[in-house]
Amino acid sequence: MAIRRGVGLVLALVLVACFVSFGGLLAAWLLVGGEPTVPSRSTLILRVDGDPVEGGPDDGFAQFLPVRRAHSIRMLVENVRKAKVDRRVAAMVVRPSGLASPYSAKIQELRDAILDFRRSGKPVVAYLEDGDQIDYYLATACDRIFLLPSSPLQLIGSASYEIFLRGTLDKVGAYPDLMHIGAYKTASNQLTEKTFTAAHREMAQSLNDENYDQLVQAIADGRKKSESDVRTLLDEGPYLPEDALGVGLIDDLAYEDQIGEKGKIPYGRGKTLELDEYDRVSATSLGLGRGPRIAVIYASGTIVSGRSGYDPLNGAVLGSDTLIDYIRKVREAGDIKGIVLRIDSPGGSAAASDAIWRELVLMRDARPDRPFVVSMSDLAASGGYYMAMAAPEIVAEPGTLTGSIGIFGGKFVTGGVFAKLGANVEGVSRGAHADMNSPTRPYTDAERAKMGQQLQAFYDRFVERVAASRHMAPERVDALAQGRVWTGRQARQNGLVDDIGGLDRAVALIRQKARLPGTEVELVVYPARKSFYEMLTSQFSGSDEQLRLAALLGIPERRALGRVTAPWTLFRKGEALALMPFVTVR
Repeated sequence: MAIRRGVGLVLALVLVACFVSFGGLLAAWLLVGGEPTVPSRSTLILRVDGDPVEGGPDDGFAQFLPVRRAHSIRMLVENVRKAKVDRRVAAMVVRPSGLASPYSAKIQELRDAILDFRRSGKPVVAYLEDGDQIDYYLATACDRIFLLPSSPLQLIGSASYEIFLRGTLDKVGAYPDLMHIGAYKTASNQLTEKTFTAAHREMAQSLNDENYDQLVQAIADGRKKSESDVRTLLDEGPYLPEDALGVGLIDDLAYEDQIGEKGKIPYGRGKTLELDEYDRVSATSLGLGRGPRIAVIYASGTIVSGRSGYDPLNGAVLGSDTLIDYIRKVREAGDIKGIVLRIDSPGGSAAASDAIWRELVLMRDARPDRPFVVSMSDLAASGGYYMAMAAPEIVAEPGTLTGSIGIFGGKFVTGGVFAKLGANVEGVSRGAHADMNSPTRPYTDAERAKMGQQLQAFYDRFVERVAASRHMAPERVDALAQGRVWTGRQARQNGLVDDIGGLDRAVALIRQKARLPGTEVELVVYPARKSFYEMLTSQFSGSDEQLRLAALLGIPERRALGRVTAPWTLFRKGEALALMPFVTVR
C-alpha cells in the first residue's frame, strides 16, 4: 500500500510539473502573441543571417516563446511587403550577416522584395558589419550601402569546390559499385572518381560562369556601373574599406550609431523596429493577405519513401507519404482557387518522386479550371524537377539549380573494410540473384545488366515525361538531360522552365489565369505550423553520432557530408536515385 501511494505521489508530481510547464509556455505565448505598437516614422531593421529556411517556419517551441527563431524566406519577404504599405514605417535598414547558403535563389527572391520596397519611395539602406560577398550581393538592392570602417569588402568572384572520395575509399577497402545514366549525372562521381571527368568539369564551370554573370549584373544594376567595369573591380578585390569607398562599391563608412545621421532616416531609441517584433503585425491589418484562397504546398528536402522528418546531416527529409497526404487535402478543398507547389529539393528516391508526381497529376486533372504553378526555390533538381513536371507552368529564380534529369544507383562493397579489421562477412542465399546486394563483392555481369536495365527504364520514363510536359521531342530532352544541372536562367533559355521570379510571381500567374478579383489573395500553407502537442511528440531522425557530428560542423560542411553519405543513410539498398550532385558555388 505504501509503495502504491509513493508511485501515485510521483505520478502526481510529474503531472503537476507538466501542467506548470504548459501554463508557463502558454503565458509566455499570450504575453508576446498580441500585435506590437508600431510608432510613427519607425525604421524596420531587416536582419538576414545564417541560412534562411524554406516554407512556413517550423520553429519548434520557439513559436511559443519570446526568443529569436530561424527565419523562413517567406517570412522575410512578407515583412518587407508589409513595411512597404505600412504608413508607420518610414524606412528600412537591411543588415545581412554571415549568410551561409551556397545557393542564391532565396537571396534573389529577397533582393527582388527589397527592390519592390523601394518603389514606395521610402529609403532603404544596407549596413554591413562583415563585407562578405553574398551579404554585399543582397545589399546592392538598397539605395545606399554603409560598411563598418574596420571591415574589408570580400568581393572576389565565383568559385566552387567538390570533394572526391574514391582515394579515401580505396585506402579503407571500400568499393563504390555505382552506375549512372547520363554523362553529367555526377552525384556518384564524388564516390567513384578521384577528380573531375570532362563532362563534370564542363558543368561545374558553366554553373560558375552563370553565378559570376548574375553577380556582375546585380552589382552593375545596383551601383549604376557598366558590367565591364564591375568585372574589372571583381578582379581587383578584395578591398580595404577605404578602397571600396574610393571605387564606388559602397556609399560611406559608418558605425551602427551613425546610420541614422548618414542615411538621413529615423534611427535610434524608440525609432527602430526589430524584425521579430514586426513579424507579429498581421498582414490583414494592413490590407494584405485577404481575398481568394490559394494553396501553397511546400516540398522541401531530400525525397524518400514514407514520412517526412529531419536528418542531422541532410536537413529536411521529404517523405512521399507525408506530401501525398497534403496533396490530397488540397485536391479535396473546395474553396481553393489555385495551387502553388513550392519546391526546394535536390531530389532523392526515384520511386518516391514518381509516386508524388502521380498524385500531383491527379490533383491537377481533378479541377482543370484551377491553375497549378510550380515555384522553384534554391533547388528543384532531379527528383525535384520530376515533381515539377506535373504543373503546366514552372517559375524559377535565375540562380535556382534545376534539371539534373538523370539517375544513378548501385551499392557499396565493404567486405574489404571488415577484412582490414580482421573480420569476415559470409552469407548464404537461395536464388540466382538473391545476394546481388551483397556487401562483400561487386556485381556480377548479369547483376550489373539487371541494375542497368532498371536505371535505363527510369531514365527513359523521365525523358518521356519531360517531353510530354514541356512539349518537346524526346531527342531534344535527352540532349538537355544526361543528368546536367542548369541554373534557372539557363533552364528558361532551354525551355525547361517558363518564367523567372519567386513565389509572388507564381501567385501573380495564378491570379491572372484564374481571373481573380482584386490585388490580394490569402495563401493557405501546407504543411501548417506544428501545434504544441506535435512539438512535444515529434522526434529527430538520425543517430546520436550524427547529431554530435552535425553539431561540430558548419552549414556548408554539413551539407557536403550529408549529400555524400545520403545514398546509404537515407535510401534502401540498390534503390534507384534521382539525386543531384552536391554543388558549392560562392
